[in-house]
Amino acid sequence: MIESTTTVTVLLALFGLVGGVGITAVGPGGVLPTIGLFALTDAAPAEVAGTAIVTHVATGVVGTVAYTRSGQLREHRTRRTALVLAGAAVVGTPTGVLVNGMVSESAFGVVLAGFMVWVAVLVWHRERRASAATDPPAGSRVHRARSTPVLAGVGFVVAAASGVVGVGGPMLAVPLLVALGFPVLTSLAAAQVQSVVVAGTGTVGYVLDGSVDWSLATVIGLPELVGVLVGWRVARALPARRLKLALVVVLLALAPYLALHG
Repeated sequence: MIESTTTVTVLLALFGLVGGVGITAVGPGGVLPTIGLFALTDAAPAEVAGTAIVTHVATGVVGTVAYTRSGQLREHRTRRTALVLAGAAVVGTPTGVLVNGMVSESAFGVVLAGFMVWVAVLVWHRERRASAATDPPAGSRVHRARSTPVLAGVGFVVAAASGVVGVGGPMLAVPLLVALGFPVLTSLAAAQVQSVVVAGTGTVGYVLDGSVDWSLATVIGLPELVGVLVGWRVARALPARRLKLALVVVLLALAPYLALHG
């Protein structure tokens, strides 16, 4: 790690705070702690991912409790979606932890950036074509996209990618679920549950590998918890369309950084 200074500590805490807001407000915020650790320390890729993913255990729990309290996770469809995603994460996350040691930073950064741009375009395109209907009819293409096999596939891909870079899951799960036609709040709530499994399983893998800096995890993790609660309130206060547009902006804003600094 580079020399610890007050400036670096404050910046890491800010990355954690803003990342926490993003996790529960729009989804992709979980990548900010990873970016902060990568940009401000000389930690190896495994140490960056391991330290970042540790912070998402608590944020996932807090986010799950928050969305249960506000009612989203009491809805049958949301609970079902969350359970399928979480189940897939049990297999996907260890896969990602193993892949972390085999994929170069630059290659993965470019691929992830391209993926984020693709998802942003999907969400934007769907928002433009959205109808007034709140739920698709049975048998429609969107309805089929919500089937268990499709959700399990999404959950596995999200968990594997999250395990590689050390994010909790909402960064990828929320835009994908929105693109499949799920409401934003449903997507955010289900992603919090999956993130508990992703972060918990990933933490075990990286701890066993000795790739966690607990002091840095504390510096980022505590402000991140505060941000999660702030983001939950933001998500409930803003209209769904604004959340979708914010999601697109965040994805497109982060993509160039990941591509150039991966």
